[in-house]
Amino acid sequence: MPITTSQQITKWYELYKTIDVTLTKEIIGATGLDPRHVFLKCVGEQWPCVIYSTSFAGAKLIASAKTALLEKIKRANNLVSVRFSFRVEGKTDPVSFFITGRATGFAPYAQSNGDLQFMTIEYTQRPPDDLIEIMGKLLEANMNSTRRREERILLNPDSMRRLCLMSKDTLLFVQGVPRKCILRDLSFGGAKLIIVGLAKFLVGKECTLRLEMDEPREILEIKGSIVRYEDVEGRKDLAAVAVRFDDQSLPMTLKMHINDYLSQTRPSRVEDPDAAAAAEKTAVAPVAAAPAPEGGGKNGSGGTSHGQSR
Repeated sequence: MPITTSQQITKWYELYKTIDVTLTKEIIGATGLDPRHVFLKCVGEQWPCVIYSTSFAGAKLIASAKTALLEKIKRANNLVSVRFSFRVEGKTDPVSFFITGRATGFAPYAQSNGDLQFMTIEYTQRPPDDLIEIMGKLLEANMNSTRRREERILLNPDSMRRLCLMSKDTLLFVQGVPRKCILRDLSFGGAKLIIVGLAKFLVGKECTLRLEMDEPREILEIKGSIVRYEDVEGRKDLAAVAVRFDDQSLPMTLKMHINDYLSQTRPSRVEDPDAAAAAEKTAVAPVAAAPAPEGGGKNGSGGTSHGQSR
């Protein structure tokens, strides 16, 4: 993994400050967030909660609707702290920290029968560098998966190590039938690989490429389609095929691995803040991981809940 500098952290903070990331199951896995050790703290007491989304300016979370908690928050003039905890690859202990903020909105959580509240928190301080680094890497990878979609990475021992790719020998499933193949290159947009047999009949067919990754150790299956083929010189039994990935099926962890590699070997030019703002509308946008609250709801100081960010 590349070493993160203070300048990089400052750049991520400025570029992505207001982009709200919904913490879906995939995003939780990619960032290493440990939901078991996430809490809302108020007046010295901690309450379990679920973080629905976060930016560098605030968070939306689901917490208990018990009167005791709401009264504590009101007595504290809506001042609270949110505890984050992340499992970081290569570190034995989790990275944990509190971010202070102000509760600005409350609304009933639709599926809880009144037991839970959907709460909006505005941070009163810049979040720790650890959060900016973790979420900044994710947001940058998501944006670059579009901006640098066609930049191919030729696979060799060094690039495979940097990508955390375990092997070039893998499987391509075409209409459910597994075919042994060898990866030649990889990008955000697709892959080129060598297969055995005739390939012209495969063009246009949907497929799934299996990749075995490290850090974290996992098997990724990426949907796509075969868009073209070419003969392998001197080998009538082999063919090279190009696979175009389905954008919606590209795992976030793979985006982050590819982005880490490109950041180390081919640094991009100065980033356009307008392009960063456009990232808010891409794959890190909220999905139906948790329903939005019903109604506006009143906060402790008489304001209304913000509800979902978009």
